[in-house]
Amino acid sequence: MHILHIIGSLDPARGGPAAAALRLAAAQAELGHEVGIVAPREPDAERRLEGAIARVPGRSRIRRISPPGAERFCRLEPLLRRSAWNAIATEADILHLHGVWEPMLLAAAAAARRAGKPYVLEPHGMLDRWSLGEKASKKRIALALGFRRMIRRAAYIHALNDDEVRLMGVVGASPSPPRLVIPNGVFMEEIEPLPSEGTFRRMHPALSGRRYVLFLSRLHRKKGLDHMLGAFRRIAPLHPEVDLVVAGPDGGEEERFRRDVATAGLVPRVHLVGALWGADKIAAFVDAACFCLPSRQEGFSMAITEALACGTPVVISRECRFPEVATEGAGEVLPLDPDAFADALDGLLSSPVRAARMGRAGRALVKAAYTWPVIARRTVAAYRMFVTDRTAGGRAEVVRLHRLAGSGDARA
Repeated sequence: MHILHIIGSLDPARGGPAAAALRLAAAQAELGHEVGIVAPREPDAERRLEGAIARVPGRSRIRRISPPGAERFCRLEPLLRRSAWNAIATEADILHLHGVWEPMLLAAAAAARRAGKPYVLEPHGMLDRWSLGEKASKKRIALALGFRRMIRRAAYIHALNDDEVRLMGVVGASPSPPRLVIPNGVFMEEIEPLPSEGTFRRMHPALSGRRYVLFLSRLHRKKGLDHMLGAFRRIAPLHPEVDLVVAGPDGGEEERFRRDVATAGLVPRVHLVGALWGADKIAAFVDAACFCLPSRQEGFSMAITEALACGTPVVISRECRFPEVATEGAGEVLPLDPDAFADALDGLLSSPVRAARMGRAGRALVKAAYTWPVIARRTVAAYRMFVTDRTAGGRAEVVRLHRLAGSGDARA
């Protein structure tokens, strides 16, 4: 099968969608499919990308394609390159669109329709109520100008969890395409063998002899840095040997966060280490006492899955949409409240035996259900219903699969 992924950026600094799209493409290529990925080549991002994907199996099998108008991809020029987009779409059996609000995706979807090729839309959480509420007026205009049609005409919507499906109806995309729940995953080849304990601390001498809670994500309002600091402020006097490590590219909140840390008198105990990729990121997970993400909204966090794969217990918000963390005993899933997070962190830091048990449960959960080879096979099976049979019967099958996924019966 010839599969074509379309995404507005592969820059690791843009967060989870870029990481997930490339790894899904690589896993599909490893299954023997012809896989391409259409994304702009951004000079600064290419350097970050190389370090971030150094250990991704199958990456060399992916065909990189620069989109028409790539030099100014965030403007409307891609919409005007109709013939070039037609040629790109005609080559594929199916197109997989990642994200929502990129003009490039609009152009790709229109080309797919002209070529009579099905396309899948994977919003990566961008169509839930919280996300739609951000810059809401601009998104309403965008929906009216073509994005609603793009959503409606998808063969199906690839959702990352059941909550994303439940919260997606507010778009008003009626008739709505069927929705299929398939999560993100990890390549264990990127994780194992785990670096030896102490590797990250040796890279950061200020952490020598210290335990730390790890926050690793973009420094963006939705990631809940304010809640993270509120929780750490409470536990800091209870655990004087524990610091907070904040890792990730600035998403607009770094300056404010630094001011708040200074106001709280916690500068010596809060370490901002910048963005971490590849082996450095894995080393940070391995040395952490626990990983904490009090996010206001997630589609499916790659960082949580990576932490679990490293055997690190996690403390996350319900808005991270990963209830299996709690049901499988791999960590705590909490309401978005700093006091609740402080209590959970205090409990984990006070009980290393319990934390280690959670870490083992997390690794087992990921290996059983959240690896890219498993997920690639599920996506290809879904594609085949539309590549080989795009009749009403094919659509009904996707609806059936979604209903099973919602009940838990179709999870990998």
